[in-house]
Amino acid sequence: MSTPQDKNPHSQSPQEQQGSTRIVAGQSTAPKRPLGVKIGVLAGILALVGGGVAVASAVAGNNGAPAAQTAGSEDPAASGNPAAELRLGYFGNVTHAPALVGLSKGFIAGELGGTKLSTQVFNAGPAAIEALNAGAIDATYIGPNPAINSFVKSQGQSISIVAGAAAGGAQLVVRPEITSAADLKGKTLASPQLGGTQDVALRAWLGTQGYKTNVDGSGDVAINPTENAQTLKLFQDGKLDGAWLPEPWASRLVLQAGAKVLVDEKDLWDGSLSGKAGEFPTTILIVNKTFAAEHPDTVKALIKGHAKSVEWLNNAPADEKASTINAALKDAAGAELKPDVIERSLKNIVFTVDPLAGTYKKLLQDGVDAGTTKQADINGIFNLTALNEVTGAKASAAGLGTE
Repeated sequence: MSTPQDKNPHSQSPQEQQGSTRIVAGQSTAPKRPLGVKIGVLAGILALVGGGVAVASAVAGNNGAPAAQTAGSEDPAASGNPAAELRLGYFGNVTHAPALVGLSKGFIAGELGGTKLSTQVFNAGPAAIEALNAGAIDATYIGPNPAINSFVKSQGQSISIVAGAAAGGAQLVVRPEITSAADLKGKTLASPQLGGTQDVALRAWLGTQGYKTNVDGSGDVAINPTENAQTLKLFQDGKLDGAWLPEPWASRLVLQAGAKVLVDEKDLWDGSLSGKAGEFPTTILIVNKTFAAEHPDTVKALIKGHAKSVEWLNNAPADEKASTINAALKDAAGAELKPDVIERSLKNIVFTVDPLAGTYKKLLQDGVDAGTTKQADINGIFNLTALNEVTGAKASAAGLGTE
């Protein structure tokens, strides 16, 4: 078997590697106008209701990708054959370090062999899900709640969760004068996108504090779905009171904008559901079910590269880990992080291939309580067979799929 280095020298960026292209979802060469808080709320609503379709269409157009086949339309003769191309989505966040490292160090491309690897960068989960469901991508790193929502809406036909990637690394950070939940009434908070994992976590937690929130931004506490980079700017400008964010954005608000941590999400998970106190799924790896049925060998190769990336993250020296992630972030998001930001971010994250399946019934209920998904049976959402074959371990599907 060829090593990743044989096909993808470490000195190359993902898009420089042979057979690999990168597109940023929604990217435009036109200058962006700053958006106010009210516009951010509307944008978040549109992203959930219909905007994602436009994102998926734009991505498909940029990538020249055909629409996905519907479930059940697979060509039996193609089953098991390596795909000609794998289109992979991920975010420019430290919580997506397995993707960042797997691409920049060539672990994923090396395992894919002759299969072309194309990548697309997203800001948040709902947009990535829309792209995957529209056939613009075949697999993506994503938070659990958008994956659950897709599975529910498609009655189990859209996606399979094939591995975990990162646990932890999400916090509610607020202005220093806010010292308790009681101070949040009438305040405006941000989340990356309506229906995303941090958005659901924020709404669910506010509900436990006696607050009502609505998806249109109204309620006891206003929630403004906003792109992460814009959240930092709005917070610095005094237009937001706080935000529930993944890393590195929580650390950026703390270290660069004077925010304080009101809630560290790890404190809300006692381990009773997963057996691992303080761990909750932040990033997972999912695949389109039709693609997986047609190209199981390609999916297994993706998982092999992913597992190598997670292993590297858990064994690399701290300095090398930080510098590798930073270089990949510059490629994905356009800028590196300051040393203190990436150091704080990495301290808050556990990289693991275990998807922590025992937490998913609660995550579903949180989405129901938040008003972003419907109550449903999510049995079958996991397919961990290939993961367990690759690792030789026994990641549990917690009765919600195959293992």
